[in-house]
Amino acid sequence: MNNERLAELASDFPLLNNLVNLEELSWFNPNATTLEVGLPYVGLGEKDVRDASERLKRFAPYLCKAFPELEASEGIIESAIQAIPAMQESMSKKYSVNIGGKMLIKKDSHLPISGSIKARGGIYEVLKHAEELALNAGLLSPKDNYEKLYSKELKAFFSEHSIAVGSTGNLGMSIGIISAKLGFQVSVHMSADAREWKKNKLRSLGVNVVEHTEDYGVAVENGREAAKDDPKCFFIDDENSRNLFLGYSVAGDRLKKQFDELNIKVDGDNPLFVYLPCGVGGGPGGVAFGLKLAFGDNVHCIFAEPTHSPCMLLGVYTGLHDGISVQEIGIDNLTAADGLAVGRASGFVGRAMERLLDGFYTITDESMYELLGDMAELEDVRLEPSALSGMVGAVHVSKDHEYQSRMNLTLDKMQNATHLVWATGGGMVPEDEMAAYLAKSGR
Repeated sequence: MNNERLAELASDFPLLNNLVNLEELSWFNPNATTLEVGLPYVGLGEKDVRDASERLKRFAPYLCKAFPELEASEGIIESAIQAIPAMQESMSKKYSVNIGGKMLIKKDSHLPISGSIKARGGIYEVLKHAEELALNAGLLSPKDNYEKLYSKELKAFFSEHSIAVGSTGNLGMSIGIISAKLGFQVSVHMSADAREWKKNKLRSLGVNVVEHTEDYGVAVENGREAAKDDPKCFFIDDENSRNLFLGYSVAGDRLKKQFDELNIKVDGDNPLFVYLPCGVGGGPGGVAFGLKLAFGDNVHCIFAEPTHSPCMLLGVYTGLHDGISVQEIGIDNLTAADGLAVGRASGFVGRAMERLLDGFYTITDESMYELLGDMAELEDVRLEPSALSGMVGAVHVSKDHEYQSRMNLTLDKMQNATHLVWATGGGMVPEDEMAAYLAKSGR
């Protein structure tokens, strides 16, 4: 984008100047509306989410067999919720703001199988594809016990098929692990920012890791190109996949059940704020969609992005969605938050969810590392840098009185609020890698 066009765009959208200067900022969406008004734009509904949930239940016996760590949860891939009062107190002091209510963390960072939020959407899409192949081949019936998918016969059948995906790291981990376990030939196209240990883990499972010297968008495009001429190769499209989106969305109803068990109330007087790290948008978009279906207008979803990769904020704020990238306005898309290092947002997610998202904010790598150290020290929770991006959401919400007023979030409601930080990765990080993270945080 030339300087003249950028200046013209910035005159219409003044926050672009702050984005280009890599400043931490927040933007609360003036077009956020009710679930009733916003839902038709998504193109999916409760029936679709219910269908995804039922599919995961069918696969539970297989998952128990293939991954013994799931036996305790009877084959359901789910994460715990943890209160983080010490972190809440620390942040209130650090940022000179009263964070009312209670602050919790959703530990998708420690989901079984692949240790990140991608164990939801990524694994779901592979399972759905495997089911369709086996059903069409007459090797599986919906009435069967899906444990039979663990058989040598089915593994041999899946080995005749392949799967490809482009990833910054965690999605590739999830898809590589489950695909290899089922028997598929799988290729993961990794962007330049992907961690070496993630590549090594995949290779140890027999996954073909294709390394690219450029960013996420190039890795995805190369994966798509490599798969297009092979009728037996299924390309998982992180930028546009509705199946990935639905796999994530199942989290909403599950969270509602967890809250019921913990006696956490969410209603008009007890709002829920959820802070979701955002890369291309599929994971946070799908989770936010599920949350909206589960809690309606009483949940407020806010996306967090690195200052160097604010692609979803850029797309929704300007209304250009995937028609603009951070590189086009002079931002380099280089961040320690590898899972969020995406320059161009999903056009599907942006357009589907823009009316159901309350806001967006950016955070520097330095802030993420500092919070990483705080979380380890104060709450004994170890996370990847990208998973800390959601931590300051409560600060932005608590400070923005214009937003609170517009959304009728009165002082008493804010004092009754639940702030849920969605931690997205870190459970599988090797000890030496985590030690390096902590060293960068000054701990």
